Amino acid sequence: MSLVAQAFEASKIVPDVIPTPPTVNIELNYPSGAIASQGNELTPTQVKEQPSVSFNADPDSFYTLVFTDPDNYDGPEPVYREWHHWLVGNIPGGDVSKGDVLSGYIGSGPPEGTGIHRYVYIVYKQPGKISFDEKVLTNKSIEGRAAFSTNKFAEKYNLGAPVAGNFYRAQFDDYVPLLYKSLGV
Repeated sequence: MSLVAQAFEASKIVPDVIPTPPTVNIELNYPSGAIASQGNELTPTQVKEQPSVSFNADPDSFYTLVFTDPDNYDGPEPVYREWHHWLVGNIPGGDVSKGDVLSGYIGSGPPEGTGIHRYVYIVYKQPGKISFDEKVLTNKSIEGRAAFSTNKFAEKYNLGAPVAGNFYRAQFDDYVPLLYKSLGV
């Protein structure tokens, strides 16, 4: 089993988010200099800006990138747990900047007192180019981000098993209230 798959299983991303772990790493480098590395702890301040993303990609294929927080809600209803922070589909080869942004990037914002959250990046290889019917969200919109399911999204678009993944952990810091203000929360 690959180190990526082991990390996803050890952190319970499998089965909390997806049923099958990815086997290849996604490189995530933030403008702050922070690098995500299979569960290391980063701060919301370090990840407030969209990272550069790279992964092993077939130049003739399309990919979908999902960035999600499965620890958004800790109540009895698991349907509310997942909150997606970034969705990009129809990524040609590995060039995320040329994909269709379905939901603009919002950095981590774990509420004060909720402890440490897992922030998960998953890449799927698409069966071909997809006509997504998701409502397109800007990076200032929180509408439609709660009660997300990476697994249901993957099933809806027939994405199959994830091919690459990475994650980090983060907890509240002084940047979070500024993020909420920018989102009108």
